[in-house]
Amino acid sequence: MTAETADTAEPADGTSGPDGPDGPAARRREQRGWYFYDFACSVYSTSVVTVFLGPYLTSVAKAAADSDGFVHPLGIPVRAGSLFAYAVSASLVLAIVLMPVVGAAADRTGRKKPLLAATAYTGAAATTAMFFLAGDRYLLGAFLLIVANAATAVAMMVYNSYLPQIAEPEERDDVSSRGWAFGYTSGALVLVLNLILYSGHDSFGLSESEAVRICLASAGLWWGLFTVIPLRRLRDRRVPPGGRGAASGSGWRQLRATLADMRRHPLTLSFLLAYLVYNDGVQTVISQASVYGSEELGLGQSTLITAVLLVQVLAVAGALAMGRTARVYGAKRTILGSLVVWTLILVAGYFLPAGSPVFFYLLAAAIGLVLGGSQALSRSLFSHLVPRGKEAEYFSAYEMSDRGLSWLGPLVFGLAYQLTGSYRDAIISLVVFFAVGSMLLARVPLRRAVAAAGNPVPERI
Repeated sequence: MTAETADTAEPADGTSGPDGPDGPAARRREQRGWYFYDFACSVYSTSVVTVFLGPYLTSVAKAAADSDGFVHPLGIPVRAGSLFAYAVSASLVLAIVLMPVVGAAADRTGRKKPLLAATAYTGAAATTAMFFLAGDRYLLGAFLLIVANAATAVAMMVYNSYLPQIAEPEERDDVSSRGWAFGYTSGALVLVLNLILYSGHDSFGLSESEAVRICLASAGLWWGLFTVIPLRRLRDRRVPPGGRGAASGSGWRQLRATLADMRRHPLTLSFLLAYLVYNDGVQTVISQASVYGSEELGLGQSTLITAVLLVQVLAVAGALAMGRTARVYGAKRTILGSLVVWTLILVAGYFLPAGSPVFFYLLAAAIGLVLGGSQALSRSLFSHLVPRGKEAEYFSAYEMSDRGLSWLGPLVFGLAYQLTGSYRDAIISLVVFFAVGSMLLARVPLRRAVAAAGNPVPERI
């Protein structure tokens, strides 16, 4: 055994004293490191995907478009305004292919740190390279987006799989919440810096394009820099000989085994299907909102950045408020109520007048109030439906639903714009995800589902 392995692997007998590698002090050290990966990578989803890249990549594609407004990647005619949505969709399909393979490798070897490092730094490098996205380099932009977005999803899967190892069951809610809070904090902080740079780009001697490209690249540098902290604090666990990880086989075999087991719990699978549908709508609204604001409503980047900051702040308050609501009315009713609000947001967005930042801010406030809560309650609700002893594999499927399967919404958005040439028609087309998701969730008998999973049924759910 090498010195590094001796430092990072857990004892063969699985025991540890209070100050040993699995004692409270060691766990707290790992937890503090774990928080910082969310702090590192959240700036990508906030600054890059939500704010800057959609409008900027669309403008680059339009610069390369023909007289009819189409670009031709690989000879395929694509309306320039649909390129960003198609690239997001393609990246998530790629993530579906990679996640079970990487997940099986992590389970089989127990060496998660190298996989976290490889995926995180691949995404960070692709994001940093967006600095070179100038002129009409739309193909470069689409390629870097696909790589960075897929790497984000796979890295988050590896990152989340550490939680059961670094936190006792009674600690996990707090530890997970702190990681989430670290992510929102970094997203808001970097957006403030981006807003200063973008708004004052003339005083810094920069063009608007240069300011945007610096904001994109800085997200990649931030991601790479702060990823050093979790890589130094987290440690790998040795897989016991003949353990589950050693026999897991290929990623697809493991995924098929998990799905086969889930067929024995059809009500859990029914909830996961409902979540897949309505979460696809949520993720698409978030990823396409900046494109809609800039292209259809004619709003500037400063307005979009401020709106996203508003979402970041109110998402925390909204999650806490919806958590209290769930204690009174139950998580299912609260989620269904939030899906009604999401539908009303899309309808309001369809009728939103162009060039009116105030109304866009009101819409952003509404999104913030339901965003954190609908996702947090969905995760906690699913935890009641997981059979005891199968938490890791079931939450792996949940992560794929959360990130890896959210490709249909961007595809529908892109197709709607491709066929109609209207972003208003594209945004209203997403109502179907919330309508169908609500119907599927309403049909799940949650109390029976919790009992069927072998778990105690909460008083309110």
